[in-house]
Amino acid sequence: MELVESLALMFLTVVFVQSNFVEPPTPDTSLRSLSETQTRLPCRYQPEKGERVVQVTWAKELPEGNKEQIITAHFTDGHTEFGRYSGRVKFESSSPTENSALLIPSTEVSDEGTYTCHISTFPNGNFEMSIILTVWSLPISSLDPVILEEGQSFRVAATCRAVGRPLPRLSWDTDLPGQSQNRTSEGGGSVSSHYSLHPLRGMNGKKLDCLVWHPGLDGPRRISNLLVVQFPPDATISASPGDWYVGMEKAELVCESGGYPKPQNVTWTWRGGALPDGVSAVGGKLFFGRALRTNDSGVYGCVVRNNVGVGKTEYLLTLTETSPRTGDSSEDNLLLIIIGASAGALVMVLIIIVLLVNRYHRHRNKKLEMELSEKTEEINSLSRQASFRRLNSVSTDPRVQAEDYALLRVDSRMKNSQMSLERSAYKGSQSTLGGKWGPPGGVELDELGRPVIWHEDRECLRGAEMDREKEERRKRVESYLKSSNMSLDSGLPSSLVPLKAQQEDGGGPREPDLGHLREGDSAHEVDWPPTRPAEQGHEEDNSSSSFQISEALTNHFYYSNGVLRPRPHSNAILLNSRGQII
Repeated sequence: MELVESLALMFLTVVFVQSNFVEPPTPDTSLRSLSETQTRLPCRYQPEKGERVVQVTWAKELPEGNKEQIITAHFTDGHTEFGRYSGRVKFESSSPTENSALLIPSTEVSDEGTYTCHISTFPNGNFEMSIILTVWSLPISSLDPVILEEGQSFRVAATCRAVGRPLPRLSWDTDLPGQSQNRTSEGGGSVSSHYSLHPLRGMNGKKLDCLVWHPGLDGPRRISNLLVVQFPPDATISASPGDWYVGMEKAELVCESGGYPKPQNVTWTWRGGALPDGVSAVGGKLFFGRALRTNDSGVYGCVVRNNVGVGKTEYLLTLTETSPRTGDSSEDNLLLIIIGASAGALVMVLIIIVLLVNRYHRHRNKKLEMELSEKTEEINSLSRQASFRRLNSVSTDPRVQAEDYALLRVDSRMKNSQMSLERSAYKGSQSTLGGKWGPPGGVELDELGRPVIWHEDRECLRGAEMDREKEERRKRVESYLKSSNMSLDSGLPSSLVPLKAQQEDGGGPREPDLGHLREGDSAHEVDWPPTRPAEQGHEEDNSSSSFQISEALTNHFYYSNGVLRPRPHSNAILLNSRGQII
């Protein structure tokens, strides 16, 4: 018999191992749920080919080891609920043999335990899987504040309680100096925390919050609370600003009081008794409905009360016969008059200054406009006059004058040089040079400082023979001038030029410079250009110019073997006919 039971147990074990539960995937599964919420216990068996689920049964294990049936379902007889679970549980699917998941719509803490899903199949037998269910309950918390009074001893100011599964944890969030103490109930289902301190009036209204911690919550749950500390009132009396005097209107006294709770009962007294006639009290204010009298002075008292205590204070009212401001009224009025007059005078001065400045600027602008018009008219007039002068007289242009004068001066010098050369002759058919380079004797210079060649007898030049010689000389001079690059200017310094010649406005071309004659050319063999017909009035000037030329030739040249040669000089620079330095 024992052998048969052992074989049967081995068979069931093999069956369990080879079972085909697809949900949950493991035989032993743990679930967690919250109280008062729906809980789902999964169970689904996948039969093999040729196998069929006949019956499904859910059961809960009891503490003593027995099992308590909850619900069962037969493939032909339907489902049945048992005991206290009747109406509290149900199958998730309408075909329990295919989907055997169990639903508990409203989970209770007592539902915590181990549940077994039993599957009966044909022909393979029975299969089981277990689920361990843990039920949590969110904490239920509360805070009980305590009303304290100033002056009490060290005591509990607030108590915080919470119930939950698992057991919650409590803490306090406050800046108040105190101590907290946590306690757990005997059954372990609830926890409480007490916060104690020594009450002071400065603690009234301060934060004293309780924090509830639980694993089913995302964060701590805060229970807000403000500490309440009651204390008796402190009364003080304040009067209207300024001195009180006989005849003063609308005077009043105010009784201010602190304390918590705020006092609602305020009592006024005068000299320990009732108030004088015409004086009324409304809450914390005492009104004088008439002008003050001499006999209104005295001690006024204020008494305030709340549920904790009483506060008292007194005020001594002293009246003067006249207002301290009465004597100063005339002075105040005079001061106001002075200030107003000063302000008006200042405004008038500013207005006058603005008008004067404006007038000055207008006058200045008109003057500038007149000056501008005059200058414009003057410029236009000068422009017209200049235009007229340019049209009427070309000789007024300094540039034209300079050019014309230079041309006239060159022309004059050329004419004078030609005339001096034509009139010059060598005494006895020989040229005589005086000065530094020639034989002793005086030599005349022309206006350019060149030696003048004189004929002893002017009548001989009028002959036919001299005419031929002059023609030959003229041709030779023209040939010489063409082969030379010398300028018409003699090259002598301006100091040797006669002043008369420099001031001339017109003249002929300059005569050739004899200082640049080449070797082999004699002075008397030079062909001078023919003289042009000149007026009789210029003969004396031409004679003077010829004398100056002769004197310059005598100083700088000498005559040797019929050739005019330059005298040696340390600073002299000689040029050939091509303009090159010799």
